[in-house]
Amino acid sequence: MPDATDLTARLLAVQRLLRVEDDGAHVARLADGSHPPEVSRRAVDFVAGVTRQKRWLDFVLAAFVRGRLQDLDPELLQVLRIGAYDLLIRETAPHAAVNEAVETAKAVLHRGAGSLTNGVLRALDRARRAGTLPQPSSGDLADDLAVQFSHPTWTVRRWLDAWGEDATRAFLAASNAPATFTLRLMGGADARAAVTARLADLGVTASPSPWADDFVEVDRLQPILRSGLLDEGTVAVQDVAAGLVVHVLAPQPGERVLDAASAPGGKAVYAALRMGDEGEVAALDVSEAKVGLIAGAARRHGLSSIRPVKADLTTWDGDSAYDRVLLDAPCSGTGVLGKRADLRWRRSPEALAELTDLQDRLLDAAAAHVRPGGVLVYSTCSVEAEENDDRVTAFLARHPGYSLDPVGTLVPAALVDGDVYRALPHAHGTDGAFAARLRRSDP
Repeated sequence: MPDATDLTARLLAVQRLLRVEDDGAHVARLADGSHPPEVSRRAVDFVAGVTRQKRWLDFVLAAFVRGRLQDLDPELLQVLRIGAYDLLIRETAPHAAVNEAVETAKAVLHRGAGSLTNGVLRALDRARRAGTLPQPSSGDLADDLAVQFSHPTWTVRRWLDAWGEDATRAFLAASNAPATFTLRLMGGADARAAVTARLADLGVTASPSPWADDFVEVDRLQPILRSGLLDEGTVAVQDVAAGLVVHVLAPQPGERVLDAASAPGGKAVYAALRMGDEGEVAALDVSEAKVGLIAGAARRHGLSSIRPVKADLTTWDGDSAYDRVLLDAPCSGTGVLGKRADLRWRRSPEALAELTDLQDRLLDAAAAHVRPGGVLVYSTCSVEAEENDDRVTAFLARHPGYSLDPVGTLVPAALVDGDVYRALPHAHGTDGAFAARLRRSDP
């Protein structure tokens, strides 16, 4: 008999995958709390995994389906993708994977769909066990790697040109690996033992981050989300690579800090904590709802120094005398592909060009709020030179009163690249992150 929870999760996953494909729904925003936790967890795994591996799964399935995949009933295609993901990626026992897929097909469509699913997946499994699965062999390295690792060809070609084959393969593999999560500890390193014990009670294993002593790495996130720890303000979900951007900012007690694109407020909170809640952190966002998120984060952590501000940075006429300004700019997000399953399919060369224009405009606007002698930190979660180093170079050309301030004493040496901070998923086991310190010297 099929597992009722698993069947329900698969049926839910089919519905959500159709929404991702047909309506452009974001994977991370599909969970609505209307299903039992275990059903939701399994459905999230299927949706994220299939979305991430879609190009590879379709390439393999095409060898075992008569005609074109696009001509299949949309629900049946999603069932087959889930089944192939189960066999090839999750490595579920073949009998269980095929049986669950057949039952899902019958429940979604009809008995005939179950028979087709059975035939396709059993043929796929025989090829898997025999080592005869189809492999991309177009002769175009970028296209073949893009199929193998399920990415758009244009992005892979960019990375090959920038990094070479070995680093590109490593980055692609890291983008497909199970996501790792880190928690920032409200009480800093001193709180680690108590938090680790509480996490153990939830069945979560925590270990110190090698990059910052007030972060821990955890093997599971869902029990933490359900536990209430986040509402208590005891911990916060924040990748350590993002947290280290605040180390680059290096805010001091009593200073005036502007977080110019703040939502959901994680960096503003961390800055205020490192300032001992002494001084001011003005946290801007253009969205009223997101400003509310910032205010909520400040309350959970008991911080009074954070001042949420609803404003568009490019038109904001606020104070021009901040000691430190952080611009965590909107970007392509190529450093967080491992956690954002659908993001790889949402980007285009045209969108990248639009982003770099926006980043320049935001940098110019942020610079207007830095006092003489103050610091502007520009950061992204991108690995693209156009969004990182090139934007800094262009900014310095437009603003001769600024200079690049080395980060060497502020973050671990392994994350220092020349004068800037750079974290890479395949090299450091973190999200991708970039930050540059720009010091204003002119009066």
